[in-house]
Amino acid sequence: MIDQTIQQLINEAIHQAIIDPMDEIYVRNQILSLLNLDDFQVQDTSKLPKDVPVDPDLIIPELLEKIVQYAVKNGIIEDYLDAKEIFSAKIMNCFLASPSVVNQRFYEKYENSPVAATDYFYQLSKNSNYIQMNRIKKNIVFKAPTEYGNLDITINLSKPEKDPKQIAKERSAPKKGGYPTCLLCIENEGYAGRIGHPARSNHRMIRMNIRGEDWYLQYSPYVYYNEHCILLSKTHRNMFISRETFGRLLDFVERFPHYFLGSNADLPIVGGSILSHDHYQGGHYEFPMAVAEEEYAFSVQGFSNVTCSILKWPMSVIRLRSSKKDDIIELSDRILEKWKTYSDPVAEIIAFTGSTPHNTITPIARIRDGQYEMDLVLRNNRTSEEHPLGIFHPHKEVHHIKKENIGLIEVMGLAVLPARLKNELAEVGKFLCNQPNKIADYHLPWAEQLKQKYDGEINEQNVEKIVKVEVGNKFLQVLMDAGVFKRDTKGKAAFQRFIETLNK
Repeated sequence: MIDQTIQQLINEAIHQAIIDPMDEIYVRNQILSLLNLDDFQVQDTSKLPKDVPVDPDLIIPELLEKIVQYAVKNGIIEDYLDAKEIFSAKIMNCFLASPSVVNQRFYEKYENSPVAATDYFYQLSKNSNYIQMNRIKKNIVFKAPTEYGNLDITINLSKPEKDPKQIAKERSAPKKGGYPTCLLCIENEGYAGRIGHPARSNHRMIRMNIRGEDWYLQYSPYVYYNEHCILLSKTHRNMFISRETFGRLLDFVERFPHYFLGSNADLPIVGGSILSHDHYQGGHYEFPMAVAEEEYAFSVQGFSNVTCSILKWPMSVIRLRSSKKDDIIELSDRILEKWKTYSDPVAEIIAFTGSTPHNTITPIARIRDGQYEMDLVLRNNRTSEEHPLGIFHPHKEVHHIKKENIGLIEVMGLAVLPARLKNELAEVGKFLCNQPNKIADYHLPWAEQLKQKYDGEINEQNVEKIVKVEVGNKFLQVLMDAGVFKRDTKGKAAFQRFIETLNK
């Protein structure tokens, strides 16, 4: 049976154009070596089983899983998460061209069109199982209607749970010397992995020069939206929002106009999970914030070529549009510099505590209707006794749904929620239908409110829809908590006061 599975995997790799038919025997022998096999019965491909998934994204992962299980059963690898991940990546690396060849093919396709280039690289990243579509498809994804349009909700089930053996291995593993330096560094390309550090044998990156520096394009292994990509610096340095950031973002979308590109903020609490390596995130997806209404327009002296507006969005967003890239870079930098030192105690905005800065920006760039577009989301990471995790951070009453930092993806209207909610929300639904349940204590106040709100209207047929709508409302509150200028009359007046400083 293992011979059949190997042959099916090779056949699918040829079908997906990962390898040329000329490479079949070479690849087979590489796989046999990894499996400690010195014999192979050549398979008649016409008689191979047809029990493969209908979804083409799942064919390779399922065949690969069968080979990994064979390796475990026959004592080739141990039965814990990292060992299986490392072995799986090594198998797929047998099919992959070297980084130089992948880059050559990418840029050959780019000559035809940027879309052709990214289509090639995205498909390769899925086919190589670097993007693990079999896990990603487990995520619960839905849209929730709000006054700001539909928000995207994802309950993240794609990250595998660690088994007891894996946890024990991590505890007993000796500390390594810091190679690769971090999970984003270029040194991860082709790295086999180790306990506590993910397998990357099947990982490839696209080289590009951005404003005189070396940068690398890759996709996220656990994509949260279509073609979720990462652009990372060759240099391992801290995230830092500056004039150069705006230039890099716009240069990238100029080269790939079907993608957006944005940056997490560069301060703790309001930044993303990895602030120790300069990187941006983008992709081929239209987020809810991208289609938000422009609430009112304003102008800035000296920038007649730039259209400026405030978005109708729960967070505080300035949108700049122009056919002149340099003008958007210049005005973005002016807004950043003004904001970094701006204080408004009435709105609880304080720029510094001593020498510690609190104000920064989450920028997002795109090309729309032939013009450059830059969204600047104003952020502040100050804390208080009442809000020790952050004044402009999800407040305590929403922590039962979302407690983590609000980074770039959430800012744009996509909630990435913890896996625990899959089962917990089902128990909330049972509670609302007056069925026996194991609802978590921290969901009870919310569930009681929902019972009152939908007095007598909830039943088994509509409860799931109602819970999803109300999860969306909780995420909306998360975004409103993170907004520095609130959406009430007082907050809008405070936002206007900051806008007025741009002309001073």
